[in-house]
Amino acid sequence: MKKVTMQQIADHLGVSKFVVSKALSGKGGVNEMTRERVIQAASQLGYFNQKNGYVKNIRPTTAAAAIPPGKQSVLVLMPNIRSQNKESLYWGKVLEGISDELEAQNLGMIIVSEPRTDVMMNIINPEGILGMIGVGQIATSLLLEVHRIGLPMVLVDHEDNLIPADSIFANNVDGTYRLVNHLIGLGHRELHFLGNLNFSRSFRDRWVGFRSALEENGLGVQLHDDPMLYLDSVETGGFVPGLKDWLLARKKSKSLGLPTALVCANDSIALSTISILKELGLRVPEDITVTGFDNIEDAARFDPAITTVNVPKEQLGRRAVTKLLDRLADSNRAVEKWLVSVELLYRNSASSPREAVHASS
Repeated sequence: MKKVTMQQIADHLGVSKFVVSKALSGKGGVNEMTRERVIQAASQLGYFNQKNGYVKNIRPTTAAAAIPPGKQSVLVLMPNIRSQNKESLYWGKVLEGISDELEAQNLGMIIVSEPRTDVMMNIINPEGILGMIGVGQIATSLLLEVHRIGLPMVLVDHEDNLIPADSIFANNVDGTYRLVNHLIGLGHRELHFLGNLNFSRSFRDRWVGFRSALEENGLGVQLHDDPMLYLDSVETGGFVPGLKDWLLARKKSKSLGLPTALVCANDSIALSTISILKELGLRVPEDITVTGFDNIEDAARFDPAITTVNVPKEQLGRRAVTKLLDRLADSNRAVEKWLVSVELLYRNSASSPREAVHASS
């Protein structure tokens, strides 16, 4: 196979070879949109798959991170964006699982939370790092740098079409599918999903599970309304005013009315939703059912306690470590995507809809 060159990528995009070189090297002077276009074109043309091509060891130009005495270390990349940090009720648990398993394997851990390519590259010593575990949403440019160095990596709750890497997810499709079937079994026929497909792969998978359950039960898409309410600014809670306006309008509408159940893409959305409903004088679950996903600690302590899907967050972290060790033992096997089973937790925020209760009384 003929070798793909930087000039071919430049000709394909209509830019200079200099721009392609700067974009692929991770250096400054190229805006992010152009960098992503170059990366995507290089991937499509097969540039990254070449032997002796792009994947190679490059030593950092500044001081590398120290390796704990007597240990080797794993780089854990968890960019501090969208509440991805140690204090998070979700991501903090994933990080605990990674830390516990690394300790059990007598391995050190170096955490990088600064989502800038230059910062990360300045602390990586390829010869002292076994591999990388990426946690949550990570920019393609960051993953590309790790791939370029040649470090094996495992991604938790994230995947990138341009970067070949093992990944680990909770079984989001199955979890929401089972949850919605439970609600339909309680008598619900007007269900709405609250989330945003662009927020994460997990949100998209949960939406797929929601739709699958509706369609298999003959509900499908309601003619008068899309069964998803797209929420903006999920990570900051900026969706609250828009959600409140939507619920108020549905409450006042004689033709539409409120759904009988709101299936939230995660527990944080569910907590905010129940608070809004209380402000509007609506009771949960007497007037409307609300469910979540993830089983963060606040979901159990809330009033009412939230019916949700438990994600074994520590297990996701532990499994990421063992998958990285598997990859180190056999670097030639196919890239794998692993799904960890989830569990429904039946609590107080879900019940039969009022119409079903009255019909049976």
